Amino acid sequence: MDPSGRLRGFFVAGTDTDAGKTFVCARLARLLGRVAAGRLSYLKPVQTGCTPRLDGTGAGGWSAPDVDAVAALWPQAKALACFEPPCSPHLAASLAGEELACRDLARRCADAVPEGHIALVEGAGGCWVPLNSQETMLDLMLCLGLPVVLVAANRLGCLNHAMLSVEVLQARGLEVAGIILNRTRPPAEGDAGLGSQAGPADELRILEDNEASLQRFAAKAGVPLLAAVPWQADAAAPVPELEAAAARLSERLARPQPRSSWPSWPSWSVPAGGESRESMAQVLAFDRAHLWHPYTSALKPLPVREAVAARGTRICLADGTELVDGMSSWWCAVHGYGNPALKAAMARQVHEMSHVMFGGLSHRPAVALARRLLDLAPAGMRHVFFADSGSVAVEVALKMAVQYQIAAGHGSRRRFLTPLGGYHGDTQGAMSVCDPVNGMHTLFSGLLPKHYFMERPSSRFDQPFDPRSLDDARRILEARQDEIACVVLEPIVQGAGGMWFYHPRYLEGLAELCRAYGILLVLDEIATGFGRTGKLFASEWAGVVPDIMCVGKALTGGMMTGGAVLASGAVAEGIEQAGPAEGGGVLMHGPTFMANPLFCATACQSLDLLMASPWQERVRSIEAWLKAGLAPCLALPGACDVRVLGAIGVVEARRPVDMARLQDFFVSRGVWIRPFNRNVYLMPPFVSSEEDVALLCSAIRGAFEAGLC
Repeated sequence: MDPSGRLRGFFVAGTDTDAGKTFVCARLARLLGRVAAGRLSYLKPVQTGCTPRLDGTGAGGWSAPDVDAVAALWPQAKALACFEPPCSPHLAASLAGEELACRDLARRCADAVPEGHIALVEGAGGCWVPLNSQETMLDLMLCLGLPVVLVAANRLGCLNHAMLSVEVLQARGLEVAGIILNRTRPPAEGDAGLGSQAGPADELRILEDNEASLQRFAAKAGVPLLAAVPWQADAAAPVPELEAAAARLSERLARPQPRSSWPSWPSWSVPAGGESRESMAQVLAFDRAHLWHPYTSALKPLPVREAVAARGTRICLADGTELVDGMSSWWCAVHGYGNPALKAAMARQVHEMSHVMFGGLSHRPAVALARRLLDLAPAGMRHVFFADSGSVAVEVALKMAVQYQIAAGHGSRRRFLTPLGGYHGDTQGAMSVCDPVNGMHTLFSGLLPKHYFMERPSSRFDQPFDPRSLDDARRILEARQDEIACVVLEPIVQGAGGMWFYHPRYLEGLAELCRAYGILLVLDEIATGFGRTGKLFASEWAGVVPDIMCVGKALTGGMMTGGAVLASGAVAEGIEQAGPAEGGGVLMHGPTFMANPLFCATACQSLDLLMASPWQERVRSIEAWLKAGLAPCLALPGACDVRVLGAIGVVEARRPVDMARLQDFFVSRGVWIRPFNRNVYLMPPFVSSEEDVALLCSAIRGAFEAGLC
């Protein structure tokens, strides 16, 4: 460790079990330790297959096989967590009644390395060896931030194992300092996969080709092949190949570590590229002076906190505070944070093509995503227009509706009808169909186009339907049918406009009215789509098929921005009929980042993850936990209503909440909840546990009990 508190050295990882990591570590420890004048510490963070022993004083301890092997050549060797069963770390710890955690192991590593020492840390197995239900050996590497030396056994399949390991390490931002190819079997023991007819010459030819091929492939990834170690019959004999590798690693140690490899105690993860080493106070001071956050003042902003990592259902702040996430980052991170499959999909696509214009070009990720969306969407959706975000998707949908009506000869139909209490985004067209009185955009009433608003759906989702709730919609459509291009609304759940859940029969009746008057139905499924309400799309509660549908948010699992507009064949055919004066059948919209390949590949993986998961069961469970946890709030004086549907829970306060004060309280309770106006609500990730949801609900109850709401 150097004086700044950063570990210096290497993390030795294997491509798989029995790659020879310990053999390599023992020799590297001795070779690098000599160069460092004895100032090198070998650590095994987790060791399984240990045996109990008594030391000379009669105190209990463990004999750790890998540590013992290294200690024969380099005595400064230590195992930090020892378990008796010879199995995977998470299983061994579970059998012992313990739980491993990356942050704890990383701290113990830091504490075990004296100042001025080099660390040589040996992992267990390959990158994806689990340490607990959420974290793997790869997460520990990220916590430590050390350059990785990858040990691959020279045998059949080693090229695949080695390069896949390099790919995932680099995708996570870790430096791969080099690869060591290690022969773990004597020449007389050939690989079984070679077949019974193969002889030593056949195997030698394969091993030599492995070395040449791996050197070539690794070079393309910017990774050196440090050594190809032959079988060592004498475990104590010098290994010239490793001496050369140690010399190259010593040179690497002499160079400053890149910022991406700095450990970030206690934040789980390495800092992002370009991050400075400023203190938390300096970061937040610059933020307060120069950054403009959503829905707040530039000069007197609401307080913010520095987030440094997010993993699973947890957000970690710079001061080490861990918060259970109750918001899914504004409803999009349904798979939790840092999902490895999503990261891998993004890494693969970045290597291939992160962006290309969609004008005149197409690509497989766009086609694959469109196929998935049309397969999942309500029957009748036939065309997909990709947008930059949910708000832009709404803009496109409104323009589609107007162009459709113009092409159909209804040029006077240029207005929209929408319920009060709705929210559709912050761009100008989307603002024009948000609630004009109690919404967030009343300041722009003189700037925005004038559209028509009907009463908010009055029948609650969980109460009998009152047909009279459709009277206002029927009256306006009858009177304004020659002016209205479409009805646009959020199906079943009005989100940021008030977190109101209305009866499916209202949506069903509204769809019938639209058909009767030849007016398009546009459904904004940006917040409700992809399972949030308990149905894949909220419109399924009413059995309604829209003419146009907008999706976003959970589409990419919260990994990046992006949205899409799905349209029926009738809408596309209607626009196509337009003459030159009406647009000539061309939809007049084309974002620069439309169908961005990185977005498309990420969204494909997110949808595949969702559909392969038991999402319905998860959402039903979250719904039950939310009902049980939030129902007691109704007995508290500050609450006037509790509403739960799917993975959405809302406690409505009698007065607007003091968000800054309430946020402080929630953080003190270990949760991240972001209320607005009178609504204190939860939209946790679908992977949230019962304990997570219970903690979130307990925090909300505590806030009402304390009179903060």
